[in-house]
Amino acid sequence: MDVIAKKRDEAPEAAALTRRGFLGMAASVTAVATAAVLPKVASAASAASDERGVLEVAIIGAGLAGLTAARDLKRAGCESFVVLEARDRVGGRTLNHDLGNGYFSEAGGQWIGPGQTAVADLARELGVGTFLTYWQGKSMMLAGDARAAIDIGGVPGTDPKFQRELEAMAKSVPSGAPWKSPHAAEWDVMSVGDWLAKKNIAPENQIDWASSLRLTSGTSPTKLSLLYYLSMINSADCKYERLEGTSGGAQQARLSGGSQILSIKMAQALGDKVRLSTPVLRIENWQNGPVAIHTPNGVIRARNVIVALSPPLCNQIAFDPPLPEKRHEMQRRWPAYAPMRKTAHLYKKPFWRDKGLSGWIAQIKGPVLWAYDNSPEDLSFGVINAFVHTGLLPSDPKVAEAELTRIYAEALGDEALHPVAYHDRDWGKADPWTLTCVSPMPPGFLTQYGEALHPSVGRLIWSGTETADIWAGYMDGAVRSGHKAALQALQASAAKRA
Repeated sequence: MDVIAKKRDEAPEAAALTRRGFLGMAASVTAVATAAVLPKVASAASAASDERGVLEVAIIGAGLAGLTAARDLKRAGCESFVVLEARDRVGGRTLNHDLGNGYFSEAGGQWIGPGQTAVADLARELGVGTFLTYWQGKSMMLAGDARAAIDIGGVPGTDPKFQRELEAMAKSVPSGAPWKSPHAAEWDVMSVGDWLAKKNIAPENQIDWASSLRLTSGTSPTKLSLLYYLSMINSADCKYERLEGTSGGAQQARLSGGSQILSIKMAQALGDKVRLSTPVLRIENWQNGPVAIHTPNGVIRARNVIVALSPPLCNQIAFDPPLPEKRHEMQRRWPAYAPMRKTAHLYKKPFWRDKGLSGWIAQIKGPVLWAYDNSPEDLSFGVINAFVHTGLLPSDPKVAEAELTRIYAEALGDEALHPVAYHDRDWGKADPWTLTCVSPMPPGFLTQYGEALHPSVGRLIWSGTETADIWAGYMDGAVRSGHKAALQALQASAAKRA
């Protein structure tokens, strides 16, 4: 059953369950058609003058954004395009751990919820179902030697007064262009930590906020622009619980077959239009075109280029001529310090459910930021996934597994001492093509560089989840940005023919 199709427009009957509420209790994403790839040209001048073999569109990046754009081009009748991907796989920042027998656990982005209609529509069109995230039962809180089991079903987060205040402020901060807020100058120089400090929040609730913000944004309150955080809340229809929540929120449901299945299915339908292990090294003549795109496998030429990459990855491409100064500086200074690390323990069954436990675990001053039940829909086995503090967990996967196993046993019982498999994805070390999983904006960045994020320059169209008008940073934002980029490319082609 596609629970998102059913629930996307429903308001929760009870208060939304939020991760922050849970954490608060703890403290009290190989070949291309031969016409698409040209032999090495003698010079940039000859490439620019010879129109033979020039594609209409080249797409850089085979994540959700790039593949959505390619799918839209094909559906619109455009067959003159190629998708270039540096990795040996599709999916970008979505990735499935293969658990065997057709089961997967998500190593990257994974959830969808109410209001995220773009990714829900894509899933439905691709025949991918959804199922609810499991959260029922008591959740375990660990603080040193102390442990507590707390029933948090349907309980909202703490500090409802401050949540409502943030919602009211978020109404004036457009998610796609927060720098246009009338309060942009004031709120962008302020961190969320600065704002919280003025509220005289109790120390135990300060831990609550810090844990929640690190999960949602990838950084601590002191490093996160208040303006940016308000833009995130604005994406969620100015409802704090829709941003942070599980029941009724952005973490409400999962995709059957794992989140990478969306990119896999799109790539399969595109066939040899998608070319893997083809990093783009240099882009020439982007101002007037045809654009010359240099890869280790040769030069590809196109009239327009969709760059479906996170902004810091664009720094790995040489642009000739150089990009406009503002755009260049934005990419150079883009925050790329939240790669995240995600683990998965596989058990014979989700034994914790029989004990009335949700599988949620949080630690104060420990490596487990948040562990949660990520078992398959049919419960053929049990899975505990976790977001972990990389600096507090050994980098050696075997040692890390042992440490986490010990913690899970403390929280869930001795059955946790016997996992049958373990997966560990440290996105900061996995490959050079994922510099950061999320992009927590520091104070001052948006008002100084935000306006350079969206506008096309020459024949370059920028895409990727960071460019989305709503749900930037989420899978839904990536899909939305892909739709927008494809439309821009089609419009550019139509204008040239007119």
